[in-house]
Amino acid sequence: MAEEEIKTTTAVEATEAQAPKTKAAKKGKRIVTSGAVHIQATFNNTIISVTDKKGEVLAASSAGANGFRGSKKGTAFAAGVAAEKALEIAKKNHSLNSVDVYVSGIGLGRDAAIRAVSTVGIKIDSITDVTPIAHGGVRPKGERKP
Repeated sequence: MAEEEIKTTTAVEATEAQAPKTKAAKKGKRIVTSGAVHIQATFNNTIISVTDKKGEVLAASSAGANGFRGSKKGTAFAAGVAAEKALEIAKKNHSLNSVDVYVSGIGLGRDAAIRAVSTVGIKIDSITDVTPIAHGGVRPKGERKP
């Protein structure tokens, strides 16, 4: 019995010796002075994503993630709280100081989230509305009707 235990320990040690021990190096905090804030405002929720110029997310928050539930998630106050939280994280961790704002959707949180960007102390370079506009779509397949 003692011999079996010795054999199993040596087998385990052999497999550990064969497998390379790779440990991912921890990335340092990136300093990003200018970025973009993407605001998606729906009737039910408002989602805020703070990205760098390449589109890599630095911080994100939503009304639901800040404790608002049900119909309260779609309010302007909840959108402001979510925007403040995401921007505070981006400003503290990545020293963000100027942003371009991209707003999508028709919810109540559009304006409140933009106001929250300026109250945090981040300079707004531009505000762009990227809400998709319906145009009737493409022509349906098939023969034209007379």
